[in-house]
This record gives sequence, C-alpha cells and structure tokens, in this order.
Amino acid sequence: MDDDASAPVAVVGIGADGWAGLPAASREALMEAAVVIGGPRQLDLLPGEVAAERVAWPSPLRPAVPRLIAAHAGRRIAVLASGDPMFHGIGRTLGEVLGVERLRVLPHPSSVSYACARLGWAVEDTDVVSLVGRPLPALAGALHDGRRVLVLSRDAHTPAAVAGLLRERGYGASRLRVLEQLGSPRERILDGTAGDWPHPPGDPLNVVAVECAADPGAPRLGLVPGLPDAAYEHDGQLTKRHVRAATLAALAPAPGELLWDVGGGSGSIAVEWMRAHRTCRAVTVERDPVRAERITRNAAALGVPALRVVTGAAPAALAGLPAPDAVFVGGGLTASGLLEACWAALRPGGRMVANTVTLESEALLAQWYARHGGELVRLAVAHAAPVGGFTGWRQAMPVTQWSAVKPAGAQP
Repeated sequence: MDDDASAPVAVVGIGADGWAGLPAASREALMEAAVVIGGPRQLDLLPGEVAAERVAWPSPLRPAVPRLIAAHAGRRIAVLASGDPMFHGIGRTLGEVLGVERLRVLPHPSSVSYACARLGWAVEDTDVVSLVGRPLPALAGALHDGRRVLVLSRDAHTPAAVAGLLRERGYGASRLRVLEQLGSPRERILDGTAGDWPHPPGDPLNVVAVECAADPGAPRLGLVPGLPDAAYEHDGQLTKRHVRAATLAALAPAPGELLWDVGGGSGSIAVEWMRAHRTCRAVTVERDPVRAERITRNAAALGVPALRVVTGAAPAALAGLPAPDAVFVGGGLTASGLLEACWAALRPGGRMVANTVTLESEALLAQWYARHGGELVRLAVAHAAPVGGFTGWRQAMPVTQWSAVKPAGAQP
C-alpha cells in the first residue's frame, strides 16, 4: 500500500457477494490503496486485510467529490461502486468531475445483468428505469403493453410503490418479481402482480422486474407525438392532437436537446418533446400559476416529471435560462420583445416554431417569415360530427405556424 500522486483513481465495482466475488485485479487495486472511499454498505463488504483508510461518502455526494479527492491528493485512492460503476453509478460522476483520464474503472456485473440472467431476459430487449434519486412517476413513460422493464429500487418500499403506480395507470395485471441481494448467498425472488401485491417491504437492495400487461380499457399512449387530448388535464389551453404532432415534427427533438416551451398552457409540447427520448430536456414558461401547477401534474402523469416549469411572464421569465436547442412559442406572441428574445437565445442551428390563431399574431409571423425565411404554413383540421340525422365536417380554427432554423454563426 504505497502513496503515489500519479496513480489513477481506481473505481472498483463490487456486488452483494462482496470480496469473494471480486476478480484478482479488483482485489489488487483495493489492497494497494491508501484510502478507500465508498458508501457504508460497500465499505462493510471489505475484509480486514484491506488496510486502507476507509472514508464514507457524505450526502449530497456530488459536491463532495472534488473536496474528498483533493483531501487525499498524493495518495493511492480507490472508490467502491455498486456493480458496474458506469451504469447509473459513481463512475459517471467521477469522470465528469475529475476527467476520465484520471480513472481506472474495474467493473463488476450490474444488477441488471444479474436480474436478466435470473429471469432469462435478453438485456438488449429490456428497458431500465432507475428510481434512485428520481421520482416514481419517471416509470410511467416506460409502461407499454408487453414490454419488460427493470426498475432499480431506491429502498425496500419501492416494490409496493411501483405496484401502486401500475394500478393507477391501468397496469394492475402486470407481473412483478422483486429480486433481492442479487449475487449474494441471501438472494431471493418475490413474485406477484401489481393488482394485489402481497409482500411487505423486504431487503432494501433489490430490483423490480415488471412484465407490463395493460388492463382492459387502459389508455394507450404511443411513442410518437400526438397523444390523445384526453391524456392531458387542461382548461382549453391545449395544442390539439393533430396540430401538436405537426408542431413536434417541426421542432424535431433529438437526444440531449433542450426545448423552451413559451406559453406552456397545459404543457403538451414540452411533455411530448421529453417523451421523444429519455435524455431530452425542456423548460416550460407559463405566467398563470394555476396552469403552471397543471403542467407539473401532466408531466408527472405522462412519465416526464423532470420537466422544469417556470412561472412568470415572458420575455422577462426567460432571463437566466440555459440556451435552448429549440423554442416553441404557443402564446403571447405579441408581447413586446418576445420573439426577439427567443431568437437571440436560440443556439445556432436551433429550430424556432410559433403557432397562432389570431390575425394580429399571424401578421407578426409573416414579418418574421419575410425577415428570416423558414416555412409559413396554415394547418386546418376538421372532425366529422352529427348534422341532424347525418354527418358533416366541423372545422376547427385554422392554425398559422412559422418555423425556421437559426443559421450557424447568426448573431442576436
């Protein structure tokens, strides 16, 4: 066990089987370390022959990383991680804070690999949702009839909470299996259905396997934009389904991108932007506090509780927000300086889309079309409706939509 300022930080994955399950390289890294940092549970898995100083992570963890590493500068450092450090683990945080070139990662099989091995599920065909540090509604977006989902649990109460959410969302028929202490001699599997989950809280180290089965009549929420209007709680301020689908097509979400939804209404554009990919992010700005609260509820109900809701009037409420990759303006187009502020903040190459049903705002969009180009279209939707004893078309108000891409290198 020697000190060495040039040695990389060893990030060692360890399972519930502890020291016995570690390969030789991982054991060697721990034996050579002067200090081992980890969670109390992981540190307790080390035998006495590991003579390094043991340091438990404080909470919150991320802000403590630079301080703890700096405090032990010049010493060989090993960090313990649960399973695979790069799968929902400390390895990602260390890489972002210290730089990947300072790390030597020694992975262990993840809980997902163990669970799929026990269940006979193909890893590549299994969806994974982590509820560690994330709200329960994050699971809702992964619920599709016939899909298999592994839920990384927060604690012993997570399985019952998952069962409750499944019942609320019309998936009470889903089979649940809770796999505890995977890889250890105390491993066990509990079986049941969400509708009548019979088991009390067990071991806090568990993974919940869900075989999604929709109840008869459960709402079907597809993956592409244009969810049914009934999926949203609203007061009439809602971008309707067919226009919403066309609007999301123009916004063109891509993984990791950030949307500003200005004049959120019911939040439908931001919600479906985030549903397009798990890494898509959105901020919705809504001046009405009642509607802002409704947006938060819609986001939770539709599986994107990470949607950020800013209550305030644009453009003032836009100050300080991170630069967007796309902007949708669904209301308040004639507010002084709104379009200018959105266009200025938009990243080069980003998309801007604005919808309106009024002549005044339409005239404004025509000006922006003349100035910046793009596309100016009118969207008209008609629905079949009874006309006496017959059926005719009932025309909805036409929507004028302007969309444009901000040129690379464009200046505010």
